[in-house]
Amino acid sequence: MTYTTIATVLHDAAADRAAVETAAAFAETANGHLDAICLGIDRVELGTHFAGANAIAVQEAFQIAREEAETTFRAVEALLDGRPFGWDAQGYAIQIGAVGQTVASKAQFADLIVIPKPYGDGRGAVDVAIAEAALFGTRSPVLVVPPDHDHGLKVDTVVLAWNDSPEALSAIRGAMPIIEKAAAVNIVIIDPPSHGAHRSDPGGALAEALSRKGVRPDISVLARTMPKISDVLLRHLSDVSGDLLVMGAYGHSRFREAIFGGATRDLLEASEIPVLMAH
Repeated sequence: MTYTTIATVLHDAAADRAAVETAAAFAETANGHLDAICLGIDRVELGTHFAGANAIAVQEAFQIAREEAETTFRAVEALLDGRPFGWDAQGYAIQIGAVGQTVASKAQFADLIVIPKPYGDGRGAVDVAIAEAALFGTRSPVLVVPPDHDHGLKVDTVVLAWNDSPEALSAIRGAMPIIEKAAAVNIVIIDPPSHGAHRSDPGGALAEALSRKGVRPDISVLARTMPKISDVLLRHLSDVSGDLLVMGAYGHSRFREAIFGGATRDLLEASEIPVLMAH
């Protein structure tokens, strides 16, 4: 099992280089194909200008978006030129409200979507919109890469955040090409329910299923000793020297089509290692 079609989405080639290099490494390892989706964003909100200025503002903003898309496209083209795998880069100038639709449409057939971390210095609404579209607008696993990631694919220890949810299981399935090659796999469960179906053996059923694929995971059952689940997970990642966290992505749709839930957002903000998620 491997990833043969990889997509990456970016709007700033310099800031997003770690994600592009990581996506390229996956494509090269699998002799696969990389699709680089290069966005230029028109950030003008229609209706916020005087009527006479609207046409000028719209025209100028869209021209800036076109230039940004072209600049990012050229930078990615130079970065990938001569690489020993198939790749394609396309530039798209779009309004900020169309980010979700564009990303979902262009990345929907990827086996893996690699994106930069959406939170942190220099990040904003566009990065969050890209991440939400990749996670909630496609059924592909999404690898979120910190800006200082060294681009390598060496993963010694994979940590699987398990809570018996469909989202967590979807993430694990999506991460199997990495899990199968890892030196160590750790299933971590935080405060398992005392009356759950697997209360006597939390994580046992998942471990048994993974063992049939040649994976021999360890199981860590942790108490929630800190206010946030994300804090418990981050401390555990440090304790086991985790190289990759695999977890379900959770969203709330009451106010928006997709907005990150608390645990998902907290992990994306604080994690210093790549996080693979699915919904």
